[in-house]
Amino acid sequence: MILDGKQISQTIRAEIREEVQILKAKGLRAPKLAVVIVGNNPASETYVANKIKACEEVGIASERIALEADISEEQLLDEVKRLNNDPSVDGFIVQLPLPEHISETTIMSAIDYRKDVDGLTPENVGRTVQGLPSLVSATPRGIRELLARYDIRTEGKHVVVIGRSNIVGKPIAMLLMQRPYLSLPGMSAASLGDATVTVCHSKTRDLAAICRTADIIIVAAGSPKLLTADMVKEGVVVIDVGINRVEDDSPRGYHLVGDVDFENVAPKASFITPVPGGVGPMTIVSLLQNTLQAFSQTLKS
Repeated sequence: MILDGKQISQTIRAEIREEVQILKAKGLRAPKLAVVIVGNNPASETYVANKIKACEEVGIASERIALEADISEEQLLDEVKRLNNDPSVDGFIVQLPLPEHISETTIMSAIDYRKDVDGLTPENVGRTVQGLPSLVSATPRGIRELLARYDIRTEGKHVVVIGRSNIVGKPIAMLLMQRPYLSLPGMSAASLGDATVTVCHSKTRDLAAICRTADIIIVAAGSPKLLTADMVKEGVVVIDVGINRVEDDSPRGYHLVGDVDFENVAPKASFITPVPGGVGPMTIVSLLQNTLQAFSQTLKS
């Protein structure tokens, strides 16, 4: 069965839209997301435009803050501090990647974790590891939500995560090994957790043998068609996070493929995400969920 991230994300957007309408009916303002983009990276411009459009669709206020590529690190830090202190902004992101002269770690560390809707600050990462309420990195949150919506339970299952990035690999491993009672606010199912997780990466020996023992495989390696049919067992659940451009002779000049050899792996899988249309839409909707969560936390404080 195809795990249709596009369809599920539309369902969640409708839920968020309804929540925002309820807030407005109570006389409250709409939650607000700010997006900072540095320079004119075409891919980043596309991602930012999609995020702004998603906000408009659900009634969340948004602001696009465009800064020149030659801005200094100190100037960007000043902008981060301004947003940290702006009570009208509930959450914000600094679109990555940043120019080489700016330290991503320095910038991420400066963001108030209560407004960190990308879930990348050391505070939010640490709270996720400890099973405390946090703003979870958008892609892992989207993966977990997708599993929940299809009632794919992880208790006692062997989950293999291929990739150890701070954005996907590490946080999804932490989420799926948590005890169920530590499930995070806003998640649709408390049953997700208690998995046995193996994290693999470029230095892992005999990756294929490890993958063949997995009940669920999450691939976030950035390597086209890395996971092949001989690496999975019958009935496996496959989550493909990869989006890779492969050049071809089409008018566009390329087509998109995931980290999974979809055509050959799909017949063996009980559930599998497509690329595009799987994890991607869930990442954007998770950003909206995080913004709404940040707004709700502000109301309680």
